[in-house]
Amino acid sequence: MYKKIILFLITLASPFVFHFENYHSNNHKIQNSASNTNYFTSFDGTKIAYSDEGNGFPVLLVHGFISNRTSWNNTAIKEELTSKGYRVIIPDLRGNGESDKPHDENAYKENSEIKDLKLLMDQLKIKKYFAIGYSRGSIVLAKLLTKDKRIEKAVLGGMGADFTNPDWERRIMFAEAFNGNSDLYPETKGALNYAKSIGADTLILHYLQKYQPVTNPKELNKIKKPILVIAGDQDMDNGDPFELKSFLKKGQVIIVKGNHNETSKTQEFADEVIKFLNS
Repeated sequence: MYKKIILFLITLASPFVFHFENYHSNNHKIQNSASNTNYFTSFDGTKIAYSDEGNGFPVLLVHGFISNRTSWNNTAIKEELTSKGYRVIIPDLRGNGESDKPHDENAYKENSEIKDLKLLMDQLKIKKYFAIGYSRGSIVLAKLLTKDKRIEKAVLGGMGADFTNPDWERRIMFAEAFNGNSDLYPETKGALNYAKSIGADTLILHYLQKYQPVTNPKELNKIKKPILVIAGDQDMDNGDPFELKSFLKKGQVIIVKGNHNETSKTQEFADEVIKFLNS
């Protein structure tokens, strides 16, 4: 839990639908624009925005909370991936960035974000790929790992083991705070004020916390692919990275310098991730 509101604010700035069977492929369409923003229509009609750069082995990047795909633009890891010839695919998760922002609560239930990501990779005809998440993006990616066997390697950045608890106090606290109950949780006010200052939709942020994916240790232990857990030496915001690693059959942990907000941007983070992907 954050000791200071400002630190919590910074952390969040970096850092759940209809049944899949009802989806029909003829409603699924890619649109391109000159700004490298592409769109596809997901299983329930929600339009998802994404960027797609390069022609090499695909790498999916998943952004965090109160954020969008542009958060990767100022990171060394995106620079390294593109310069080394990888194909970098970055979506705006539903409710964020240029993707649709439905106010129907059902649009965020039953792992809708996971379905979106799988359908995106289907549409792009991706047979195998790497995936990197940071902060809440790692929580989404952890669940995706249990649903999509095409992922060859994954990186869970800025994350410990706390998200594996369905009754995680921090998640519940923020779900309540973004639902108009911030007065009950003074430590959330900084994050709430920040979200309002950038025009974020607080109702959607409430849904994203309320229906956030939960992947329990038993599910994680069934994943057979190599997973790197990487966090800053000043970042225990989401629990213990070593505990998270202990749930993984082929997990490893690397601790680099940095706090939650800054770690994903650093060259050290990028170097360790590239080394892992290339190993």
